[in-house]
Amino acid sequence: MIRNTAIIFIFGFISIFPQLMPPKVGVQQLNHDFGNINQGEVVTHSFVISNNGGDVLKIKDVKAACGCTAAKPDKSELGPGESTNIVVTFNSKGRKGPQTKTVTVSTNDSEKPQVTLTIKCNIVINEVSDNQAGAKIFFPETQHDFGKVPEGKKVEYTFKFENKGTQALVIKDVKTSCGCTAAVVSNSTIKPGEAGSIKVDFDTKSRQGRNSKSITVISNDTKEPNKVLTIYADVQKN
Repeated sequence: MIRNTAIIFIFGFISIFPQLMPPKVGVQQLNHDFGNINQGEVVTHSFVISNNGGDVLKIKDVKAACGCTAAKPDKSELGPGESTNIVVTFNSKGRKGPQTKTVTVSTNDSEKPQVTLTIKCNIVINEVSDNQAGAKIFFPETQHDFGKVPEGKKVEYTFKFENKGTQALVIKDVKTSCGCTAAVVSNSTIKPGEAGSIKVDFDTKSRQGRNSKSITVISNDTKEPNKVLTIYADVQKN
C-alpha cells in the first residue's frame, strides 16, 4: 500500500512539475541581414519565437523602431513547446546606404521580459546613366546599300530599332529627302525595351547612276532627337 502511494505521488509530481515552470521565451535567430537591396524594395523576414517553459507564454506587445518597419506575430499566446512566427517587413523607400532596424518583443517571461530582434540591409540606389535616362532610340544599322538595281524597279528595306531608355519612345515624324523615297514606321510609341521598325521604299524611276537618299527620324530622344538613316543604290540603265 505504501509502495503504491509512493508511485502515485511520484507520477503526480512529474505530471504537475512542468506546470510549476514559468514561461520561457526562446528565439532561433535574433538577427537577419537582407544584404544589398534596391531603394524602394519591400523585404520580409520571419523570426521564430518559442515557448521553452512550462506555462503559457504571452506575447504582450511587438514594437518596431520606426515607421518603415512593421512586425506582427501569428499567435499571441503559446503553450509549452509551441512556436510562432513574427513577420517583420521593412520598406526601403526614401532610404539609402546601411540600415539597422530593431523590433522589441515583450512577453510574460519574468527572466527575459523583452527580446530585441534586429534586421540589417544595405540600400542601393540604381542610378540611371545619362545615356539611358528618358527615351533612347537605337538602330543596329543606320545605312543600307541596295547595290545594283535596274532603273524603274522599286526596292524596299526595313530598318529595325529599339528603345533602350527608361521612358516611352515617341516617333513624332519621319521625313525623306525626296519624293522618290517613302518611309513607314511600325508603331509610333515604343515602350522601354521594346522594338520597332521603319520600312523604306525607293523608286528608281529616272534615277540612273549612284543614288544616296536620307530618312530623318524625329523622336523624343533627348540626346538624338533627329536620327538620320541612309540608303544607297547604283541604278543601272536597262
